[in-house]
Amino acid sequence: MNNKTCFFIGSRHTPNSIKQQLTEIIEKHITEYGVTTFTVGHYGAFDSLVQEVLQETKNQHTNIELYLLAPYALDKKIETPKNFDGTFYPEGLEVVPKHYAIVQANRYMIQHSDYLIAYAPGVGNSRNFVKYAQQREKKGLIKITLL
Repeated sequence: MNNKTCFFIGSRHTPNSIKQQLTEIIEKHITEYGVTTFTVGHYGAFDSLVQEVLQETKNQHTNIELYLLAPYALDKKIETPKNFDGTFYPEGLEVVPKHYAIVQANRYMIQHSDYLIAYAPGVGNSRNFVKYAQQREKKGLIKITLL
């Protein structure tokens, strides 16, 4: 079985009330879709919630790998959360202007992941990334689950 990867995009204003749904969806990605590697950012409520759920999930699925997306890793040391396997710094990001680092890192992850789990109500950057991913999904390049 080849390594399936999943990335997360979400609003920094995500309510904790989606935690149970998020937990169930991550479980489904592991047990039904064969995802073994998850990568998440570390800015805002959604990323914090995802990190929490992934940390709990790894207690039951010790074979999964968890990575923290670190778009500024060259500029500052990033602490790896409990139960995470490390940080991930996308290739080529060192030549991107700093104020575009998160945008470019998110695009990179959407381009290099098999699955995307997203919570992006309304408008904003999260919604724009989902639209970009949906264009890729139409080409069969990624599968999206919207919360």
